[in-house]
Amino acid sequence: MSKTYLEFSDPGGAEHKFYEIMVEGTDLTIRYGRIGTDGQSSTKTFPDAARAQAEADKKIREKRRKGYEDAVPGVRQKREVVRREVAETRSTTRHTAPVLWRFKTRQRAFGIFVDEKAAWVGNDSGEVFALSLSGEVNRSFQLPEGVKCLVSDQYRTFAGCDDGNVYDLSGKLPFVAYEVEQSVSLLWLDLHGGTLAVSDSAGGVYAFDAESDQQWGHAGGGAAMGWMVRVDEQGVYYGHSRGVGMFDRASGFPNWHKPTRGSVLFGWQEGGDLYAGTSADLIQRFSKAGEHIQDYQCDTSVLSCATSPGGEFVFAGDSGSAVYCFDRAGQRLWKLGTGCQSALSMQYAAEKLYIVTTSGVLAAIDVSPAAIEAARQGSVPQVRDVKLAAALQAQAPATELATVRSAAGNVLLRAVKEGGKIRIRPDDSRFQQDWNVQFPRNLRTVGGLYVVDDLEDAGGFYRVVGEIRRLEN
Repeated sequence: MSKTYLEFSDPGGAEHKFYEIMVEGTDLTIRYGRIGTDGQSSTKTFPDAARAQAEADKKIREKRRKGYEDAVPGVRQKREVVRREVAETRSTTRHTAPVLWRFKTRQRAFGIFVDEKAAWVGNDSGEVFALSLSGEVNRSFQLPEGVKCLVSDQYRTFAGCDDGNVYDLSGKLPFVAYEVEQSVSLLWLDLHGGTLAVSDSAGGVYAFDAESDQQWGHAGGGAAMGWMVRVDEQGVYYGHSRGVGMFDRASGFPNWHKPTRGSVLFGWQEGGDLYAGTSADLIQRFSKAGEHIQDYQCDTSVLSCATSPGGEFVFAGDSGSAVYCFDRAGQRLWKLGTGCQSALSMQYAAEKLYIVTTSGVLAAIDVSPAAIEAARQGSVPQVRDVKLAAALQAQAPATELATVRSAAGNVLLRAVKEGGKIRIRPDDSRFQQDWNVQFPRNLRTVGGLYVVDDLEDAGGFYRVVGEIRRLEN
């Protein structure tokens, strides 16, 4: 029996993976994954031992070309994962909100994103589901670890994962779009114009570009639990145990900081305003210039918040399984129970409030004036429980690429070595050939050729459209 164990850590410290290959007679067993986990394994039987060993040698050469090195198992440690501790209180609300449908995932859910086509949910088990707005499950993904949040950049949806990676979910298979340095215990992420902003458990805030290179970073300075980070064209806005503030998006220069009443547990942005949900039972609204404008008083800690367009209505979810609605001036319009436990995140769209909860439920609530008035009178619709179709298969991130013999009719990409890093560039006169292509690092090989359906201009770099294949040399 022969066994080879390899590990890979990129220069920035964002990736820490292992690859183990074992030959026993005619059986070849491969085990791979993130360091600190058991990973995944598969076994293939060959006609004879020589062919099994030849295939193993080929795989080992490929991994070493990608930067994998011989190592001893157990030396490196798994990235620290921080979970939010939620002290839920018993609900005292008399009436229940008009929940239209609910979808029960298997674990507590933080991640939510809603647009005109779909409602997405991601949970602590790494499951991500995309549902129609009427509540049918259309897509399913299985990521390596828990999903912290779901974000969107233009027309794509991304999942921020506890393994430090941000996965692009726009294709058939998810792939790594951004990687966060190992030293950052990420809590929340936001994405705008190619800039990934990350807040961590020590109150630190960091910005990464489309190649996952860190642009700037600020330690928390004694703060803790950065559960809020939002990005726009001008700035990165944060919230932690000591308040809220803004860094310049390009330079990281600290523009302002303001204390809040209680620790910030969630953050939202709408137009020129920021909304910070706090442990002091209220939402505090600030202008993006740092002016404290308005408070919205709840009855227990605010775990999540959102607004309608323009901030006409402000919504909150508290630790007592209730949701609230306020007008812009701060007047409470209603408070209703959810029946789904406490909302850890939420989003408003077209007179519906979508929430994800501590029990792993994604629910759609009708918050139109007529539905809310009926609920306050004790009349609510029958909740429809959404079932997951047995035939729907969860898609996991690709670890190997399919191969093609020709790039005809598609776009050819080339891997080049630059400054100690492997970059992916278009090898096609229709595109800017000095622009980088956002591409999974674990799939890059120096000199490699890749074929994609198309490229999308993301503002100074390209994003892949469709599937990635390797061109056979």
